[in-house]
Amino acid sequence: MAPGDDAREEAIRRLGERAVALGARTERPGTSHAGEQAVSQAYRIIAELIGGVLVGLAAGFIVDRVFNTTPWGLIGGVLLGFALSIWMARRTANRLMALAKRDAEPPPAVPFDDDEEP
Repeated sequence: MAPGDDAREEAIRRLGERAVALGARTERPGTSHAGEQAVSQAYRIIAELIGGVLVGLAAGFIVDRVFNTTPWGLIGGVLLGFALSIWMARRTANRLMALAKRDAEPPPAVPFDDDEEP
């Protein structure tokens, strides 16, 4: 190897060590991403609720224009979109609850108390 290559390899190694040290210094100890995940899931459920109604609104508007059924297509579309958005939000919430139950620690066992008599 040429002397320039050795110096380059040494500089890259030192740079990597400095990057690792900087990452260790700037990382906040004890931070949990659970709060951030909860907020993102809440935004997802809100987006499903609003998106379902808007999709139903658009579908109802198209039905009204194509079949000339003003305002019944719009009303039906909004109602169907609302029902769909509720169903999607509930499905997401159930999935999140199942994940939370899976990750949660089991409750402590409570010993039976044989001293008490009914």
